[in-house]
Amino acid sequence: MSKTTLAHISLFLANLIYAINYTFAKDVMPNFIQPSGFILLRVTGAITLFSLIYFLFVKEKVDRKDIIRLAICGIFGVAINQLFFFKGLNITTPINAAIIMTSNPVLVIIMSAVILHEKLNVRKGIGIALGLIGASALILNGGSLSGNTDFLLGNTFVFINAISYGLYLVLVKPLMQKYHPITVMFYVFSFGFLYVLPFGYSELLAVEWSSFPPKIMWEVAFVVVCTTVIAYLLNSSALKQLNPSTVSIYIYTQPVLATLFAIFRNSDTLDEIKIISASIIFIGVYLVSVSPLKDKKNKLS
Repeated sequence: MSKTTLAHISLFLANLIYAINYTFAKDVMPNFIQPSGFILLRVTGAITLFSLIYFLFVKEKVDRKDIIRLAICGIFGVAINQLFFFKGLNITTPINAAIIMTSNPVLVIIMSAVILHEKLNVRKGIGIALGLIGASALILNGGSLSGNTDFLLGNTFVFINAISYGLYLVLVKPLMQKYHPITVMFYVFSFGFLYVLPFGYSELLAVEWSSFPPKIMWEVAFVVVCTTVIAYLLNSSALKQLNPSTVSIYIYTQPVLATLFAIFRNSDTLDEIKIISASIIFIGVYLVSVSPLKDKKNKLS
């Protein structure tokens, strides 16, 4: 199996984790842990695991000139990304948040062209458009987009999160090609921990752990270990082989995977709109990712 194929499998698994995360995180917040406290818990768990792996197995040195870039990645990839998304989700609707997040691949393509000089083409543009249409149709099939001005601040926070994560994918790409993914994650989350600590400290201290039923404890463990550690690592590993725009287009698979997870739990049903929307999304993903695959084959020939 080629490295590129493994990268695509990694992206699929990462977005499957993110899709499941929406259900689990909703169970935990805000009744058991407040948003910022939950983020601090996630980042603390992540830096603990990444530190153990880094110091025991990797021990890779980083050039001083890259420390600033890693610190910036910690701002956009951990602090702003996570804090603004959870804060925004708390004061807007899930439908609004999901629709706004579909802007991420478009933002990534624009930033990749400006910062990394990644080439734009018609095929990639069509793929992004199809993914956007398919994801929007699937999300809106479960409800409607709200134009209530009360949600304006929440919508703005979610959009800032989308910009932040897109910028992170573009900025971290050169680091992923230079260092081991564990090395990059160790530094990114170390800086992220410092940024998140002031916001989540008091909320995390207020958590009453004795009130957690077993189900919530398992869901917290999933969010910390799978969503924060494994999914970030899978995405980071994929960035070593694929362009940021290819990584970002997989965000359109999250509504599909979330729907499938809901059907598996008998909380949703399959219908024609879901099937058509999913088909459009995967065609879009293919169109965006197939071009880099061809380019790679040309380089090898």
